[in-house]
Amino acid sequence: MSDSAAQGARGTARPAPTHPQPPHKAHPYVLEGANVVLPTGTVKNGRVIIDGTKITANAPENAHTIDVRDHWVVPGFIDIHNHGGGGASFTSGTVDDVLHGIRTHRLHGTTTLVASTVTGDMDGLAHRAGLLSELAEQGDVAGIHFEGPFISPCRKGAHTEELLRDPDPADVRKLIDAARGRAAMVTLATELPGGLDSVRLLAEHGVIAAIGHTDATYEQTVQAIDAGATVATHLFNAMPPLGHREPGPIAALLEDERITVELINDGTHLHPASLQLAFRHAGADRVAFITDAMDAAGFGDGLYSLGPQAVEVVDGVARLVEGGSIAGSTLTQDRAFKRAVTLDRIPVEDAVAALSANPAKLLGLYDRVGSLEPGKDADLVLLDADFDLKGVLRKGEWVKDPQLT
Repeated sequence: MSDSAAQGARGTARPAPTHPQPPHKAHPYVLEGANVVLPTGTVKNGRVIIDGTKITANAPENAHTIDVRDHWVVPGFIDIHNHGGGGASFTSGTVDDVLHGIRTHRLHGTTTLVASTVTGDMDGLAHRAGLLSELAEQGDVAGIHFEGPFISPCRKGAHTEELLRDPDPADVRKLIDAARGRAAMVTLATELPGGLDSVRLLAEHGVIAAIGHTDATYEQTVQAIDAGATVATHLFNAMPPLGHREPGPIAALLEDERITVELINDGTHLHPASLQLAFRHAGADRVAFITDAMDAAGFGDGLYSLGPQAVEVVDGVARLVEGGSIAGSTLTQDRAFKRAVTLDRIPVEDAVAALSANPAKLLGLYDRVGSLEPGKDADLVLLDADFDLKGVLRKGEWVKDPQLT
């Protein structure tokens, strides 16, 4: 990603910003007859009871029963790494623009979202953190993720090299303070000067330290994990490949049970064998599917402007015009889920963990979201037998109404 957000596909008018308020208030009811994915496994011919904003154990007397046979009911998706969508960016633009991007991803099943920034100057990032923190306080986003500027120029991807800097703890603290308690995660190249001290600082303040856009060795990565890092930013991407004499960060991140590994399951960022490798060696309870989405997600192909850099999206793949580096993704979480269970043959329960339970636990939100259990928020996704999205419920209200009777 870059220091400035995409301005929208050239020659295409972006829809007017829409506040992500769902259109239809759900009354007490029971979704009955579906395959319901619970933490203990899948219940066939199961049911989910919704009363107000919560999932409940017992149906109120006035609850309406809705037949959803031949469907799947899964928890709402959670995305901990997302830069925008619907032609709007979380890195620039107005509050309404950001809300429009959030709305776009909600329509694709993401009921909880962390807004990610990209490399920019420190003052600009601090200002953006202030705006996003207000949206976090309102409950529109679950926190802020700073991806850059504390990353390696050797593994910068689409970030602007001139704006990169070493992770000086004072600079890291500046961003944490600007986020007003809403900083969820910071991605760092922990081998750079100040990297380990910054990891310790983040851990002390309850902020996730993520290892990414890094040129670290295996040994340096182990040091960062021991210092308190707990996430691998889009594992495999923007880091040295796995080698037989120099295993690099990938081996260290896969083998350590303290690390949750992000995976971008769009068919472009990862070969299916790499995805399987991560699931087998990290285990399904340590994988978090992310989108790393940029503005074109849910919007379409075209030319986009990323600050001084041009990005072209062709067939849903975003690349810098100059150099061809992948520039984020156009992925939505419903597509990541369907690909996982159909093409990659990941068990449905494992895919649900990667999209819901694991990121909820990582963010400290599992008491409220991430599974279909009584007392939790009524956040769920309704899928048909082919795993195509049909409905999205967030806090008991339909974001995408399946028009069931």
